[in-house]
Amino acid sequence: MLQKRFILLAGIAVLLSLGGATEARAQDPEFTQFYANPLYLNPAFAGTARCPRLALNYRNQWPALTGTFVTTSASYDQHVETIQGGLGLIAMHDRAGKGTLNTTTLSGIYSYQQPINRYFSIKAGLQATYFQKALDWSKLTFGDMIDPRKGFIYETQDIPRGGTVRNVDFSAGILGFSEKLYFGFAVHHLNEPNESLVVGTSRLPMKWTGHAGAVIPINKRDRHTESSVSPNILYRRQGEFQQLNVGCYVRRGPLVGGIWYRGLFLVNDYNDAMIVTIGVQTDVIRFGYSYDLTISELTPATGGSHEVSMTVQFDCRPKRRKFRTINCPSF
Repeated sequence: MLQKRFILLAGIAVLLSLGGATEARAQDPEFTQFYANPLYLNPAFAGTARCPRLALNYRNQWPALTGTFVTTSASYDQHVETIQGGLGLIAMHDRAGKGTLNTTTLSGIYSYQQPINRYFSIKAGLQATYFQKALDWSKLTFGDMIDPRKGFIYETQDIPRGGTVRNVDFSAGILGFSEKLYFGFAVHHLNEPNESLVVGTSRLPMKWTGHAGAVIPINKRDRHTESSVSPNILYRRQGEFQQLNVGCYVRRGPLVGGIWYRGLFLVNDYNDAMIVTIGVQTDVIRFGYSYDLTISELTPATGGSHEVSMTVQFDCRPKRRKFRTINCPSF
């Protein structure tokens, strides 16, 4: 999905210059540590920890390029017994091309959990989002601004167009989990909202996400040196673009490490990145860092991608009624 974001930004000026008859397809920002940003991955995750949870995420994609992508998000969720479900809020800001294109979203989530038996539960979530996308025309460059010897020195004669678009968006997801196994499915942008910054149509295509994994304990005798291995897989499709992440986490006590492979399926399939994740996890706070090493033809130019996450898990008074929490990776 990295290449799509690059192509999207590079084509902004072209799309605007073509006018109202143009139809374009946008795509969502990407987070490598998707379990560290659970509400962004799947709205059914709202309230899965029962007690209040705060998650903060920062991603700097392709810092070696002048048009880097910087994405930040903050989310809060908890289970509320009076409504028999989880509530969540998530805010995200994506800055592309040093602020040329800015996207801000604010989402509210409700999820409901239903035990199937003593060992297995399902959870379903609904999400409503308000978003704003804005283009800074002054940061775009055009061919008529170039002098063959001195570079960009002229004012463009192109008439400024675009500006800001606002719309609403809806998503849904479902989770199934037991003590050691979990899987989920989410569909974002059910209504495919129009994001066009000019007269015309630029639909945000539905994003289909499937994810699954397991937590395999290795040593349960000592809580401080508890060890586990967690293999995971994620498949995502949005428009014509498909993505597959395959990897594994290893935990020993408070330390967590992981390695992942990400491949993209476009017109021609290609390898996108190898990902290394390290983290520290306690009962209260979790901190993770990941680096995406680009292994495609863009390797020399991108500088990879850096991502940092922090989750604060608040304590709350125990309830008489037993609540099953999902046991999945934190990064």
